[in-house]
Amino acid sequence: MMRKADGANDPQYRAKLECYQRLIATVPDLTLKGAANPYTAINGNMSSYLHPRGEMALRLPPKIREAFLAEHNATLFEAYGVVQKEYVTVPDGLLADTDRLRPYFEASYAYVSQLKPKPTRKPK
Repeated sequence: MMRKADGANDPQYRAKLECYQRLIATVPDLTLKGAANPYTAINGNMSSYLHPRGEMALRLPPKIREAFLAEHNATLFEAYGVVQKEYVTVPDGLLADTDRLRPYFEASYAYVSQLKPKPTRKPK
């Protein structure tokens, strides 16, 4: 597990970022956001992100989340001491396998697309 990632200097992080970008490219309407902390969002609701330590978090609906956790021996995502109950930690081997991860990524996209849009922030 990576402790601290500096995307510009850490080859492991860059490799994971490339896998993440390849996955995002499989959903035509989705774009990568966030220069320092890459993520995807639909209508202001985050669907996935790549944590600075190099772990991918994926937001899934309850039934698919439970199946994912069991099938991939995964855990709920934890960041900054908080367990994010709707997000799973994507195992590194699965992140590298776009074809196997894609159905979960598409399920995340569909789930988050149905959530109530968050209002955009107005500039101060």
